[in-house]
Amino acid sequence: MAKDQLQVLNALDVAKTQWYHFTAIIIAGMGFFTDAYDLFCISLVTKLLGRIYYHKEGDSTSGTLPSNVSAAINGVAFCGTLAGQLFFGWLGDKMGRKRVYGMTLLLMVISSVASGLSFGSDSKSVMATLCFFRFWLGFGIGGDYPLSATIMSEYTNKKTRGAFIASVFAMQGFGILAGGMIAIMVSAVFKAHYPAPSYEIDANLSTVPEADYIWRIILMFGAFPALLTYYWRTKMPETARYTALVAKNAKQAAADMSKVLQVDLESEPEKLQQKKGNEFGLFTTRFLNRHGLHLLGTTSTWFLLDIAFYSQNLFQKDIFSAIGWIPKAKTMNAIEEVYKIARAQTLMALCSTVPGYWFTVALIDKIGRFKIQLMGFFFMTIFMFALAIPYHHWTLPNNRIGFVILYSLTFFFANFGPNATTFVVPAEIFPARLRSTCHGISAASGKAGAMVGAFGFLYAADAIGVKKSLMILAFINFLGMLFTFLVPESKGKSLEEISGEADQEKGTETQSG
Repeated sequence: MAKDQLQVLNALDVAKTQWYHFTAIIIAGMGFFTDAYDLFCISLVTKLLGRIYYHKEGDSTSGTLPSNVSAAINGVAFCGTLAGQLFFGWLGDKMGRKRVYGMTLLLMVISSVASGLSFGSDSKSVMATLCFFRFWLGFGIGGDYPLSATIMSEYTNKKTRGAFIASVFAMQGFGILAGGMIAIMVSAVFKAHYPAPSYEIDANLSTVPEADYIWRIILMFGAFPALLTYYWRTKMPETARYTALVAKNAKQAAADMSKVLQVDLESEPEKLQQKKGNEFGLFTTRFLNRHGLHLLGTTSTWFLLDIAFYSQNLFQKDIFSAIGWIPKAKTMNAIEEVYKIARAQTLMALCSTVPGYWFTVALIDKIGRFKIQLMGFFFMTIFMFALAIPYHHWTLPNNRIGFVILYSLTFFFANFGPNATTFVVPAEIFPARLRSTCHGISAASGKAGAMVGAFGFLYAADAIGVKKSLMILAFINFLGMLFTFLVPESKGKSLEEISGEADQEKGTETQSG
């Protein structure tokens, strides 16, 4: 089999882990760092936006964002991300990963800065501009999903590929932490310089005019890490698999990888000639026969996971208030509130979110993708039922700690489970010329699930109550477990083996899938 494989691809498959692998993780991971930072930090400042722009004179409670405005600010980034995943995923297969990669990053940087500069004469126009720029921020972030995953999977060797793609994804954990820490630092500095009474003592003075700078600084800070890696992104060579298998330039691929791997590779153009006949597109019966079920597997599992994963964000603030981590709004001034919310969410991230990601990184190439995903969905189902069935029991003050432990365990098994594997697998199981597109489709399906989770559950919890909502969530996780069986295991094989491109090279058409 190796004799039919291009030498340059074989060299990548068996290469020892080198310095360039780690630089690739940082370069690709910074996109995810920014992505998590941006999506996460908005939840830290929504309360502040409510106090600044929607405060009513003489009201006994501090101003809050109207639910439609709050839904728009959070939802518009999701819409942008979904569109970006589909568009840039397709573009990455058409133009090459590298050329599109810098564009997504620039878009993220410009939109991050611009969303912090959302100005307007009244609260409506500020929110409208903020929504506009957050859509484009989401669009850039969306492009980062398929491209980062594809670039990473095409760069790494087959032994540690899962761990490397997962570590790019795990950078999200650091993005979340950074979001919390920046918010803590900014609000602490402002709190020291502009002391203010709490809302119940003096409503008007509790929100100092300078508080308006806080959310802008927090939002704009997301541009820095992305900007730092822009130069390195433009310097990265195109992936050898794209150059050789899609652009059909084996010579260039060998030259690029010789530089990266620091070995001499000969180019083998004659091996590319045999493969001309196997160019089936996305909308063909051959694709359907070979990869139809795979695509159904990756899209459905990601969709179901994100419904569960994003709906739990709804409970997060309520849970913290319930345990008393976050006091009642009227007992704090505006800056204090940002500080307290950021502190609580950062603690949550440190304890359950971040460790889960790294468990996946450590074990994905040992246990395999399939088992981790199955196990993750299984435990998420169990813990959701454990929260839902005796729900009343958990609401009693003495049992709150138990609730938090179970709640953080569902987080942990989402990240040491389907949240990471749904990202890794689509970057491995499709042929090179459709890889980025299929990853984009899978990711967009996930974002559609995220919208269902984030908004459907807002209404579900009001309409049928939290207990029944949790029951539905548990059932959704169970469905995810079933759909996992459609996804093949890709551990330890070369990309061409998994996608069936290797069989085609020999001219034999085997129907796998």
